[in-house]
Amino acid sequence: MPVNDINICVATANGSGSASSNNILFKSIFHMGVPCSSKNMFPSNIQGLPTWYQIRANAEGFMARKDVIDVMIIFNPATENEDVTRVRKGGMVIYDSTKGLDESLIVEGVQYVGLPAEQLVKDNVKAGVLRKKMRNMVYVGAVASLFNVSMKSIEHVLKATFGNKPEVIENNLQCIKVGYQSIEEQNITHDLGTLKGVEGANKDKIIIEGNTAAALGCIFGGVSVVSWYPITPSSSLAEAIEQYLPKLRPDKDGKKNYAVIQAEDEIAAAGMVLGASWAGARSMTCTSGPGLSLMNEMVGLSYFGEVPCNIFIIQRGGPSTGLPTRTQQSDLISMYTCSHGDTKHPVLIPYDMKTSFELSRFSFDLSERLQTTVFFASDLDLGMNLWVSDPLEDSGAPFDRGEVLNEEDLKARGDQFARFMDEDGDGVAARTIPGNMHRNAAYFTSGALQNSLGRRSEHEDEYRDTLLRVRQKLETARDLIPSPVILGSGDKKIGFIALGSSVEATREAVSRLKKSGIESDIIIPLGLPLHDELYAFIESHEQTYIVEQNRDGQVLSIIRDERPDLSSKIICLRVFNGLPITAGGIIEEYDKAGEAK
Repeated sequence: MPVNDINICVATANGSGSASSNNILFKSIFHMGVPCSSKNMFPSNIQGLPTWYQIRANAEGFMARKDVIDVMIIFNPATENEDVTRVRKGGMVIYDSTKGLDESLIVEGVQYVGLPAEQLVKDNVKAGVLRKKMRNMVYVGAVASLFNVSMKSIEHVLKATFGNKPEVIENNLQCIKVGYQSIEEQNITHDLGTLKGVEGANKDKIIIEGNTAAALGCIFGGVSVVSWYPITPSSSLAEAIEQYLPKLRPDKDGKKNYAVIQAEDEIAAAGMVLGASWAGARSMTCTSGPGLSLMNEMVGLSYFGEVPCNIFIIQRGGPSTGLPTRTQQSDLISMYTCSHGDTKHPVLIPYDMKTSFELSRFSFDLSERLQTTVFFASDLDLGMNLWVSDPLEDSGAPFDRGEVLNEEDLKARGDQFARFMDEDGDGVAARTIPGNMHRNAAYFTSGALQNSLGRRSEHEDEYRDTLLRVRQKLETARDLIPSPVILGSGDKKIGFIALGSSVEATREAVSRLKKSGIESDIIIPLGLPLHDELYAFIESHEQTYIVEQNRDGQVLSIIRDERPDLSSKIICLRVFNGLPITAGGIIEEYDKAGEAK
């Protein structure tokens, strides 16, 4: 029987209270020391529509969504006809047997386990507002019995979750116990697998969402002004910043030394960021694709007015409203070339909790160093799902404010200051920050053309020279963005490029291919513009596959634009159904590419 290798999917309705029970089940498995991950596929309304929550235990530590469902808990009548068909042959369906099971739901080759959840709750929980939601706790007990989830771990998690509510703990635990007992009394056998605690395995690990990791990175990166407008899946990033700022940024006199503002719309939010950054504050906003569309003009002002700006984009399914609560990586080019005219911007791309924290911190250094907009490109899967991670550690490195001149600096220059004069060829000119009392420190910021002295101009040569100078910032960024991460020896014939939340699924796909005799390396770019090491990786491999969660192969188009000579060596594997990407989805596209050759 497999040990610590099982995938459980819970099908319920949004707003039914299943979030608590799912989290308790997942965190209990984690507390046992079992390598595990979770994925929440939730609807874009507040209550009533279907939601699915997958919990995967995997002894090898793969954290991507699994291709097949071993165990399906059908607690939503609206989707049960389809849910039962998603279980693999030889798998299991757990259902509420209070009202029986319709014959139409019987699938050959699947084991069915009845659990009278509704009746058990009526018999064991006093009538009240929350009694209906307690039904979900019954399946926690059933899973615990069937797959050996430690009751000691469950009790630990319950206390950690509802620590100051003993009555809630007691009622939940009672429901879990009667669910456990119901399965025990049925004496059910199966060969799907079992969970076995690994002592100390997760002792030093944490569970965290990517948006929370990024929020903490912002705080440790010195953010003091946050302006935002709510939009899924980025709202929890701003909310996490607001939650942690009072704890991590206390002021001696009790006054706030930061500002978190919910703006009237995305345009205003971006405008506030520019104003605060121009004044010398480290500021940011967060949004998703539709919000980015509205921010285009402000991004252009940042680019041509050369004002630092930090925009965190948590990507979701588009176009238009698209799939607002599904994941995608389809706004990369929108970020890279955001706004009108000739514009290109650095884009930082995290792929786990560590890089979500570190790159969000670094984004403030980069935007001030380059005096331009820097995008942080995450996605819903990475941002809103819980991930097991090593603890996040701040480097303690001093902030890089870039070329900022104080009064003494201006005096040392002989009182000379030309706001847009690039003195060292990196595309960036020195700036001053309001509050500098030197008589020559002031300058005028505009979205229109200004020459190197900061004076309004419409001269054709000065326009051309300015466009070329600010374009040089992107080349400077190419060297400043951290180098790509390479997994493998680097000397295989086949290579894979994976970004963001695609990395875990790609890592698993490469492991599966290795078992069939196909060895390969993986390279993980951490941003745009793409690093020279990525192009060297492509050159050194006979064939490179790039995994993209978008329809059009957006990163591939950037590679083809910059290095058309490498086009014949790259094949794009596109997986873009809105669900967290799987290893099976990648291998399916890999096989199709092989057939097309």
